[in-house]
Amino acid sequence: MDDLKRSGETENARVAKAAGVVGLATMLSRIFGFIRDMVVAAFFGAGFATDAFFVAFRIPNLLRRLFAEGSLTISFVPVFTEYLKTRSREEALELANVSFTVLSIILVIVSIAGVLLSPLIVSVMAPGFLKTPDKYELTVFLTRIMFPYIFFISLVALCMGILNSLRHFASPALSPVILNIAMILAALFLRDFFDEPILALAIGVMIGGFLQLLFQLPFLSRLGVHLKPDLNFRHPGVKRIGFLMLPAVFGAAVYQINIFISTLLASFLPEGSVSYLYYADRLVELPLGVFAIAIGTAALPSFSEQATKGEFGEMKRTIAFSLRLMLFITIPAMIALIALRVPIISVLFERGEFDLRSTILTAQALLYYAVGLWAFSTIRVIVAAFYALQDTKTPVRIAIVALIVNTVMSIILMFPLKHGGLALATSIASAVNVVILSAILARRIGRFLDREFQMSLLKVFVASFIMWGAIELTSYLLAWRDDGPFNERLITLTAAIVVGLLTFFIASYLLRNREMARVLETARRRFG
Repeated sequence: MDDLKRSGETENARVAKAAGVVGLATMLSRIFGFIRDMVVAAFFGAGFATDAFFVAFRIPNLLRRLFAEGSLTISFVPVFTEYLKTRSREEALELANVSFTVLSIILVIVSIAGVLLSPLIVSVMAPGFLKTPDKYELTVFLTRIMFPYIFFISLVALCMGILNSLRHFASPALSPVILNIAMILAALFLRDFFDEPILALAIGVMIGGFLQLLFQLPFLSRLGVHLKPDLNFRHPGVKRIGFLMLPAVFGAAVYQINIFISTLLASFLPEGSVSYLYYADRLVELPLGVFAIAIGTAALPSFSEQATKGEFGEMKRTIAFSLRLMLFITIPAMIALIALRVPIISVLFERGEFDLRSTILTAQALLYYAVGLWAFSTIRVIVAAFYALQDTKTPVRIAIVALIVNTVMSIILMFPLKHGGLALATSIASAVNVVILSAILARRIGRFLDREFQMSLLKVFVASFIMWGAIELTSYLLAWRDDGPFNERLITLTAAIVVGLLTFFIASYLLRNREMARVLETARRRFG
């Protein structure tokens, strides 16, 4: 029993450490992403050329979300992990080589088809551009330049699956930073070489994609992985990856349909509704990207290894720990976003055409998105558990149910709550998704939310509400004013965030929250 407990603690420590690495790398990527957006805005503004670029860049980006970073990685990791644990390392590396070969051939065909069919693709993605021939032609040209980016980023996703399975997380997580830096440098130094300066950004995307792939190779080599062609197309492992990947692609497509429906319905609401939802979503995506994706990415190899060995007791403990760690971060983030929704939006966006009214209306959307942050984040862990069990069909079926719930609730709520109703519908649908999948998972492997999880959740909520009181008190004492000077608003917001964080951590320490102890122990080991 003690050995099992020590094994569980070791696996939890590995998940926590990996999540920390991925989270820090993702935070760095987000920072460089904001810098990239600032550089693009400064040099190219918002108009004819940038419209063409963003539409052209959205096309390979959509394919990346459907086929690469989502479905490919999460389908490859469980099968590759199984080969590592139940067969020889040589057989596992053979699977990696065959996967690399098959994927490369498919990607070359897709890239060529995308380049040839760019006019048709742009016509479907941006039919309004047909009314402006110059903009349409520029978009087609940019699409042709950037479409092969899907080749590089999909191979990066395969490398990510291999490295994560071997418990290396840093280089795949840092990969997006390279893309952002490449685009920034291209904008700074290449724009004067083209009659149409926006072409520099497209070249930057392609250079960034190539460097992202190149960056992974030394780390693979250090772990003894040297990808090379292998034409064994009938390899059973590759077939299993393909069978797992197909439903995963549909799952990613359901998510994109969700976004499309929300945008479509928002277009029937008063002017600005789409923008309010966009800006609010950007703020919610920050804790999701830094923490939720990090923990989900870190947990998948552990889940896969435990599922392969049939250690479902250990798997349940690791799921519970991952959820506790996730909620220890996202619940206070949720409360802070609700408490500081107006100050955050005011300081970040309120300038120029974005006035106080825009701040208030965006804050409404942020409020309703924030109440679903716990669901947006925990779904990453629950879905990862299903993929570890090599079941990609169940998450897709429930995602379709959630899509129906989102559509129905959006139509019901959009009239009384306007754009806020669309945000609330998304939160409700995500909660439904989490609850149903959790119930199915508990029936599959046994109850995994134990008393320790319940006590941890209670302590996190208590500490978070104490933090909320400290934030409100700080805002009151510093006399926050929606229409105050920028410097005053910035100081008040900064003070409220600092006081809130300190209050939460002190309250968690006094309540003896185990996740707080884990954070302190990790910091002690890292910084001595």
